[in-house]
Amino acid sequence: MDRHSSLREGHGQTWAKAILLGEHSVVYGHPAVAVPLQDLRMRATARPTSGPSTLTSLDYSGPLTQAGPRFASVARAFEVAREFSGCLDQALEITTVSDFPHERGLGSSAAAAGAIIRAVLDACGREAAADELFALTQMAEQIAHGKPSGLDAAATCSPCPIRFQGGQMRPLSQRIENASLIIADSGIHGSTREAVGGLRRRYENDPDNIGPRINRLGALTQNAIMALDQADAPALGVAMDEAHAVLTELSLSLPILDDLTEAARSAGALGAKLTGGGLGGCVIALVTGESATRRVRAALEQTGAPETWSYRMRISEVDE
Repeated sequence: MDRHSSLREGHGQTWAKAILLGEHSVVYGHPAVAVPLQDLRMRATARPTSGPSTLTSLDYSGPLTQAGPRFASVARAFEVAREFSGCLDQALEITTVSDFPHERGLGSSAAAAGAIIRAVLDACGREAAADELFALTQMAEQIAHGKPSGLDAAATCSPCPIRFQGGQMRPLSQRIENASLIIADSGIHGSTREAVGGLRRRYENDPDNIGPRINRLGALTQNAIMALDQADAPALGVAMDEAHAVLTELSLSLPILDDLTEAARSAGALGAKLTGGGLGGCVIALVTGESATRRVRAALEQTGAPETWSYRMRISEVDE
Protein backbone atom coordinates (compact mmCIF):
# COMPACT_ATOMS: atom_id res chain seq x y z
CA MET A 1 0.00 0.00 0.00
CA ASP A 2 1.63 3.30 -1.06
CA ARG A 3 1.72 6.53 0.92
CA HIS A 4 -1.18 7.98 -1.11
CA SER A 5 -3.59 5.20 -0.22
CA SER A 6 -5.18 7.25 2.57
CA LEU A 7 -5.90 10.10 0.16
CA ARG A 8 -8.72 10.46 -2.33
CA GLU A 9 -9.67 12.91 -5.05
CA GLY A 10 -10.95 15.97 -3.23
CA HIS A 11 -13.37 18.64 -4.42
CA GLY A 12 -14.08 22.19 -3.29
CA GLN A 13 -16.50 24.84 -4.47
CA THR A 14 -17.08 28.53 -3.82
CA TRP A 15 -18.58 31.33 -5.93
CA ALA A 16 -18.21 34.92 -7.08
CA LYS A 17 -19.40 37.98 -5.20
CA ALA A 18 -20.48 41.47 -6.20
CA ILE A 19 -20.54 44.58 -4.06
CA LEU A 20 -24.12 45.77 -4.39
CA LEU A 21 -23.53 49.16 -2.76
CA GLY A 22 -20.95 50.76 -0.51
CA GLU A 23 -17.68 50.36 -2.36
CA HIS A 24 -15.23 53.10 -1.33
CA SER A 25 -17.50 54.62 1.33
CA VAL A 26 -16.92 51.47 3.40
CA VAL A 27 -13.30 52.61 3.79
CA TYR A 28 -14.61 55.66 5.67
CA GLY A 29 -16.76 53.78 8.18
CA HIS A 30 -19.99 53.38 6.21
CA PRO A 31 -21.58 49.98 5.50
CA ALA A 32 -21.16 47.97 2.33
CA VAL A 33 -23.38 45.19 1.02
CA ALA A 34 -21.91 42.22 -0.82
CA VAL A 35 -24.06 39.73 -2.70
CA PRO A 36 -22.90 36.12 -3.23
CA LEU A 37 -23.29 35.01 -6.85
CA GLN A 38 -23.82 31.28 -6.35
CA ASP A 39 -24.46 30.67 -10.06
CA LEU A 40 -20.90 31.76 -10.90
CA ARG A 41 -18.85 28.93 -9.45
CA MET A 42 -15.20 28.42 -8.66
CA ARG A 43 -14.39 24.70 -8.54
CA ALA A 44 -11.18 23.06 -7.38
CA THR A 45 -9.97 19.48 -7.53
CA ALA A 46 -7.07 17.97 -5.54
CA ARG A 47 -5.74 14.61 -6.79
CA PRO A 48 -3.01 12.56 -5.08
CA THR A 49 0.17 12.36 -7.14
CA SER A 50 3.67 10.99 -6.77
CA GLY A 51 4.92 14.55 -6.88
CA PRO A 52 5.82 17.28 -7.15
CA SER A 53 2.60 19.15 -6.41
CA THR A 54 1.22 20.84 -9.53
CA LEU A 55 -1.24 23.59 -10.39
CA THR A 56 -3.50 23.98 -13.41
CA SER A 57 -5.26 27.34 -13.21
CA LEU A 58 -6.04 30.07 -15.75
CA ASP A 59 -3.23 29.87 -18.33
CA TYR A 60 -0.72 28.11 -16.08
CA SER A 61 -0.01 24.40 -15.81
CA GLY A 62 3.06 23.15 -14.04
CA PRO A 63 4.81 22.75 -10.69
CA LEU A 64 3.11 24.74 -7.94
CA THR A 65 6.45 26.06 -6.70
CA GLN A 66 7.10 27.66 -10.10
CA ALA A 67 3.68 29.29 -10.58
CA GLY A 68 5.02 32.75 -9.74
CA PRO A 69 3.70 35.80 -7.87
CA ARG A 70 0.33 35.83 -9.64
CA PHE A 71 -0.54 32.53 -7.92
CA ALA A 72 1.07 33.32 -4.55
CA SER A 73 -2.27 33.36 -2.72
CA VAL A 74 -3.23 30.04 -4.34
CA ALA A 75 0.06 28.50 -3.23
CA ARG A 76 -0.53 29.83 0.28
CA ALA A 77 -4.05 28.36 0.30
CA PHE A 78 -2.59 24.98 -0.64
CA GLU A 79 0.00 25.11 2.14
CA VAL A 80 -2.32 26.26 4.95
CA ALA A 81 -4.82 23.55 3.98
CA ARG A 82 -2.11 20.87 4.07
CA GLU A 83 -0.89 22.13 7.44
CA PHE A 84 -4.42 22.15 8.87
CA SER A 85 -5.18 18.66 7.55
CA GLY A 86 -1.86 17.14 8.56
CA CYS A 87 -1.03 16.13 4.97
CA LEU A 88 2.19 18.12 4.64
CA ASP A 89 4.13 15.26 3.09
CA GLN A 90 1.49 14.53 0.44
CA ALA A 91 1.82 15.87 -3.10
CA LEU A 92 -1.36 16.87 -4.92
CA GLU A 93 -2.42 17.94 -8.39
CA ILE A 94 -4.52 21.09 -7.96
CA THR A 95 -6.90 22.18 -10.72
CA THR A 96 -9.25 25.17 -10.67
CA VAL A 97 -12.07 25.94 -13.10
CA SER A 98 -13.96 29.23 -12.88
CA ASP A 99 -17.24 30.43 -14.37
CA PHE A 100 -16.08 34.06 -14.07
CA PRO A 101 -12.95 36.08 -14.95
CA HIS A 102 -10.22 37.11 -12.52
CA GLU A 103 -9.25 40.69 -11.70
CA ARG A 104 -12.75 42.05 -12.30
CA GLY A 105 -13.80 42.78 -8.72
CA LEU A 106 -15.78 39.54 -8.40
CA GLY A 107 -13.69 38.00 -5.61
CA SER A 108 -11.71 35.56 -7.73
CA SER A 109 -8.67 35.36 -5.43
CA ALA A 110 -10.75 34.58 -2.32
CA ALA A 111 -12.95 32.18 -4.28
CA ALA A 112 -9.93 30.29 -5.65
CA ALA A 113 -8.28 30.13 -2.25
CA GLY A 114 -11.47 28.92 -0.58
CA ALA A 115 -12.15 26.27 -3.22
CA ILE A 116 -8.59 24.93 -3.07
CA ILE A 117 -8.64 24.79 0.73
CA ARG A 118 -11.89 22.81 0.63
CA ALA A 119 -10.53 20.46 -2.04
CA VAL A 120 -7.31 19.75 -0.13
CA LEU A 121 -9.19 19.11 3.10
CA ASP A 122 -11.58 16.81 1.25
CA ALA A 123 -8.66 14.90 -0.29
CA CYS A 124 -7.13 14.45 3.15
CA GLY A 125 -10.43 13.47 4.77
CA ARG A 126 -10.32 16.43 7.15
CA GLU A 127 -13.42 18.42 8.05
CA ALA A 128 -13.39 22.09 9.09
CA ALA A 129 -15.93 24.40 10.67
CA ALA A 130 -17.07 27.56 8.91
CA ASP A 131 -14.92 29.81 11.08
CA GLU A 132 -11.88 27.63 10.45
CA LEU A 133 -12.43 27.76 6.68
CA PHE A 134 -12.76 31.55 6.90
CA ALA A 135 -9.51 31.85 8.87
CA LEU A 136 -7.63 29.65 6.40
CA THR A 137 -8.94 31.67 3.44
CA GLN A 138 -7.90 34.90 5.15
CA MET A 139 -4.35 33.56 5.46
CA ALA A 140 -4.22 33.13 1.71
CA GLU A 141 -5.91 36.49 1.08
CA GLN A 142 -3.17 38.24 3.08
CA ILE A 143 -0.79 37.29 0.29
CA ALA A 144 -3.08 38.80 -2.35
CA HIS A 145 -4.24 41.94 -0.54
CA GLY A 146 -1.98 42.59 2.43
CA LYS A 147 -4.67 43.41 4.99
CA PRO A 148 -7.92 41.98 3.59
CA SER A 149 -11.17 43.09 5.20
CA GLY A 150 -12.57 39.58 5.12
CA LEU A 151 -15.53 40.60 2.98
CA ASP A 152 -14.46 38.51 -0.02
CA ALA A 153 -13.56 35.49 2.09
CA ALA A 154 -17.01 35.58 3.68
CA ALA A 155 -19.11 36.49 0.64
CA THR A 156 -17.60 33.86 -1.66
CA CYS A 157 -19.09 31.11 0.51
CA SER A 158 -22.12 32.88 2.02
CA PRO A 159 -25.70 31.80 1.23
CA CYS A 160 -27.06 35.34 1.65
CA PRO A 161 -26.05 39.00 1.27
CA ILE A 162 -23.59 40.34 3.83
CA ARG A 163 -23.42 43.74 5.50
CA PHE A 164 -19.86 44.80 6.29
CA GLN A 165 -19.00 47.81 8.46
CA GLY A 166 -16.08 48.66 10.70
CA GLY A 167 -14.55 45.23 10.37
CA GLN A 168 -17.77 43.47 11.38
CA MET A 169 -19.93 41.32 9.14
CA ARG A 170 -23.46 40.06 9.51
CA PRO A 171 -25.95 38.38 7.15
CA LEU A 172 -28.76 40.39 5.59
CA SER A 173 -32.26 39.32 4.63
CA GLN A 174 -33.16 39.49 0.93
CA ARG A 175 -36.86 39.30 0.14
CA ILE A 176 -37.05 40.64 -3.43
CA GLU A 177 -38.70 38.03 -5.67
CA ASN A 178 -38.37 37.40 -9.41
CA ALA A 179 -35.30 39.63 -9.65
CA SER A 180 -31.91 39.05 -11.20
CA LEU A 181 -28.59 40.81 -11.26
CA ILE A 182 -26.96 41.05 -14.65
CA ILE A 183 -23.17 41.24 -14.40
CA ALA A 184 -21.34 42.68 -17.40
CA ASP A 185 -17.58 42.58 -17.89
CA SER A 186 -16.17 45.86 -19.20
CA GLY A 187 -13.14 44.01 -20.53
CA ILE A 188 -10.85 46.32 -18.55
CA HIS A 189 -8.88 45.15 -15.52
CA GLY A 190 -9.66 47.42 -12.59
CA SER A 191 -7.16 48.33 -9.89
CA THR A 192 -8.80 48.60 -6.49
CA ARG A 193 -5.53 49.74 -4.93
CA GLU A 194 -5.19 52.58 -7.45
CA ALA A 195 -8.84 53.60 -7.12
CA VAL A 196 -8.87 53.60 -3.31
CA GLY A 197 -5.54 55.42 -3.09
CA GLY A 198 -6.58 58.05 -5.62
CA LEU A 199 -9.82 58.79 -3.78
CA ARG A 200 -7.97 59.01 -0.47
CA ARG A 201 -5.61 61.64 -1.89
CA ARG A 202 -8.50 63.68 -3.32
CA TYR A 203 -10.36 63.46 -0.02
CA GLU A 204 -7.33 64.72 1.91
CA ASN A 205 -6.82 67.59 -0.56
CA ASP A 206 -10.49 68.60 -0.82
CA PRO A 207 -12.54 67.18 2.07
CA ASP A 208 -15.36 69.73 1.69
CA ASN A 209 -16.07 68.46 -1.83
CA ILE A 210 -15.30 64.75 -1.49
CA GLY A 211 -16.62 64.17 2.05
CA PRO A 212 -20.33 64.82 1.32
CA ARG A 213 -20.21 62.49 -1.67
CA ILE A 214 -18.73 59.69 0.43
CA ASN A 215 -21.44 60.29 3.02
CA ARG A 216 -24.06 60.13 0.27
CA LEU A 217 -22.76 56.72 -0.79
CA GLY A 218 -23.14 55.58 2.82
CA ALA A 219 -26.74 56.82 2.95
CA LEU A 220 -27.57 55.08 -0.33
CA THR A 221 -26.20 51.82 1.07
CA GLN A 222 -28.58 52.14 4.01
CA ASN A 223 -31.41 52.64 1.49
CA ALA A 224 -30.34 49.45 -0.28
CA ILE A 225 -30.31 47.46 2.97
CA MET A 226 -33.87 48.61 3.66
CA ALA A 227 -34.98 47.84 0.10
CA LEU A 228 -33.62 44.27 0.31
CA ASP A 229 -35.45 43.67 3.56
CA GLN A 230 -38.72 45.24 2.35
CA ALA A 231 -38.68 43.51 -1.06
CA ASP A 232 -38.65 46.88 -2.81
CA ALA A 233 -36.85 46.28 -6.12
CA PRO A 234 -37.59 49.77 -7.57
CA ALA A 235 -36.09 51.44 -4.48
CA LEU A 236 -32.99 49.27 -4.77
CA GLY A 237 -32.69 50.25 -8.43
CA VAL A 238 -32.91 53.94 -7.58
CA ALA A 239 -30.17 53.57 -4.97
CA MET A 240 -27.95 51.80 -7.52
CA ASP A 241 -28.44 54.53 -10.14
CA GLU A 242 -27.70 57.30 -7.66
CA ALA A 243 -24.64 55.48 -6.35
CA HIS A 244 -23.22 55.17 -9.84
CA ALA A 245 -23.75 58.89 -10.40
CA VAL A 246 -21.82 59.69 -7.21
CA LEU A 247 -19.03 57.26 -8.09
CA THR A 248 -18.78 58.98 -11.47
CA GLU A 249 -18.53 62.37 -9.75
CA LEU A 250 -15.67 60.89 -7.70
CA SER A 251 -13.81 60.01 -10.94
CA LEU A 252 -14.11 56.27 -10.29
CA SER A 253 -16.00 55.38 -13.45
CA LEU A 254 -14.88 55.19 -17.07
CA PRO A 255 -16.74 55.99 -20.30
CA ILE A 256 -17.32 52.27 -20.98
CA LEU A 257 -18.83 51.79 -17.51
CA ASP A 258 -21.11 54.81 -18.01
CA ASP A 259 -22.13 53.51 -21.44
CA LEU A 260 -22.92 50.06 -20.06
CA THR A 261 -25.03 51.37 -17.17
CA GLU A 262 -26.97 53.67 -19.50
CA ALA A 263 -27.56 50.85 -21.98
CA ALA A 264 -28.90 48.65 -19.18
CA ARG A 265 -31.32 51.33 -18.00
CA SER A 266 -32.52 52.06 -21.53
CA ALA A 267 -33.22 48.34 -22.01
CA GLY A 268 -35.39 48.16 -18.90
CA ALA A 269 -33.09 47.68 -15.90
CA LEU A 270 -34.42 49.10 -12.64
CA GLY A 271 -30.94 50.31 -11.80
CA ALA A 272 -27.31 49.87 -12.82
CA LYS A 273 -23.89 50.76 -11.46
CA LEU A 274 -20.25 49.84 -11.43
CA THR A 275 -19.28 47.28 -8.81
CA GLY A 276 -16.02 47.11 -6.91
CA GLY A 277 -13.16 49.57 -7.10
CA GLY A 278 -14.07 51.01 -10.47
CA LEU A 279 -11.70 52.27 -13.19
CA GLY A 280 -12.63 49.06 -15.01
CA GLY A 281 -14.03 45.74 -13.85
CA CYS A 282 -17.75 45.04 -14.05
CA VAL A 283 -21.14 46.71 -13.89
CA ILE A 284 -24.25 45.21 -12.35
CA ALA A 285 -27.86 45.82 -13.39
CA LEU A 286 -31.06 44.91 -11.52
CA VAL A 287 -33.91 43.44 -13.56
CA THR A 288 -37.22 41.70 -12.90
CA GLY A 289 -38.60 39.08 -15.25
CA GLU A 290 -37.10 36.86 -17.94
CA SER A 291 -37.86 39.17 -20.86
CA ALA A 292 -36.10 42.10 -19.17
CA THR A 293 -33.16 39.84 -18.41
CA ARG A 294 -32.80 38.93 -22.09
CA ARG A 295 -33.17 42.54 -23.26
CA VAL A 296 -30.65 43.94 -20.81
CA ARG A 297 -28.05 41.26 -21.49
CA ALA A 298 -28.38 41.84 -25.23
CA ALA A 299 -28.06 45.60 -24.78
CA LEU A 300 -24.96 45.24 -22.64
CA GLU A 301 -23.30 42.93 -25.14
CA GLN A 302 -24.17 45.24 -28.02
CA THR A 303 -22.63 48.15 -26.09
CA GLY A 304 -19.31 46.36 -25.75
CA ALA A 305 -19.39 43.95 -22.82
CA PRO A 306 -17.31 40.92 -23.90
CA GLU A 307 -19.28 38.71 -21.51
CA THR A 308 -22.39 38.91 -19.34
CA TRP A 309 -23.91 36.68 -16.69
CA SER A 310 -27.33 36.50 -15.08
CA TYR A 311 -27.75 35.75 -11.39
CA ARG A 312 -31.19 35.00 -9.96
CA MET A 313 -31.49 36.62 -6.52
CA ARG A 314 -32.47 34.09 -3.86
CA ILE A 315 -34.92 34.83 -1.09
CA SER A 316 -33.19 34.71 2.29
CA GLU A 317 -34.60 35.34 5.74
CA VAL A 318 -32.22 36.29 8.52
CA ASP A 319 -33.11 36.29 12.20
CA GLU A 320 -32.07 39.62 13.66
